[in-house]
Amino acid sequence: METAKKIYFASDVHLGAPGIKNHRTHEKRFVSWLDFVKDKASEIYLMGDIFDFWFEYKKVVPRGFTRFLGKLSEITDSGVPVHFFTGNHDIWLFDYLENECGVKVYRQPEIRTINNKRLFLAHGDGLGNYDRHYNFLKSVFTNKLAQWLFARIHPNCGIGLADFWSGKSREKNNKTYGDRYLGDDEEFAVLYAKEYIKKEAIDYFVFGHRHVARTVGVGPDSQLVFLGDWIQHFSYGVFDGHTMELKYFDKHE
Repeated sequence: METAKKIYFASDVHLGAPGIKNHRTHEKRFVSWLDFVKDKASEIYLMGDIFDFWFEYKKVVPRGFTRFLGKLSEITDSGVPVHFFTGNHDIWLFDYLENECGVKVYRQPEIRTINNKRLFLAHGDGLGNYDRHYNFLKSVFTNKLAQWLFARIHPNCGIGLADFWSGKSREKNNKTYGDRYLGDDEEFAVLYAKEYIKKEAIDYFVFGHRHVARTVGVGPDSQLVFLGDWIQHFSYGVFDGHTMELKYFDKHE
C-alpha cells in the first residue's frame, strides 16, 4: 500500500549570505533536501528568506543559485506544487520564479484548510503592530517608488549595498536575539498568534524568520511552529494531514 504523501515546509536558507563560508556547499545541502522530499511531497512550501538578497532588475537577476533554481524547475515540472512566501531578505522577488521555475509566489499571509486542519502560513515578519520600527522599514521596501529608484542603481553597486545592509542587520539581530527563544511573552509571533485565535480558529501557525526551531502552544487546540533555519538547525516541518512535526535534515538520509 502506497504511503500518503506529505507537505513539507522550510525557511531561512539565506542563500548567498555574506557570512556563509562555502556558498556552494550551503546551496548543495539544501538542494539535497529538496531531492530527499520531492518524491514524498504532495506540496512544498518555502517560507521566506530562501535568498539572503534577491532583486529582479528588468533584464537581470542575481548571479548564482543555479542548482537551486534548476531543482525548483525540476520539481514543478514533475507536477509537485512549490509555494514561495517572500521574507524580509527576498522581499524584492517579483515574477522570475513564477515565470521561469513554475513557483507560486505569495507576499501576504495565507490560510489553508487541509484535511479539516487550518494552517496560517507566513514568513513571520511584520505581523501586527508589535515592531513599528520594522513595519515602517518594510513599508519603505515594498513601496513601488523605492523599488523603482533602487532599480536605477547599477547591479554591482545595488547588490553590494544590499550585502552590506544584510551583514549589518544580521550583526544587530545576533546581538539582540541570536538564536534564543525570547519566551512566550516576548516573541512577537506568539503574541500575534494568541491574539489572532481570539477571532478565528487556527490549528497551526507556520512561521520562519526567527531562526528558532520550536513548537509553541498558543491555545488549547492551536500551535505555532517556528521552522528554524538552514544555517545552524537545518530544520524543516512536515504535515501529514493531521499533525505538524519539526525534523532535522541529515544529508546522508
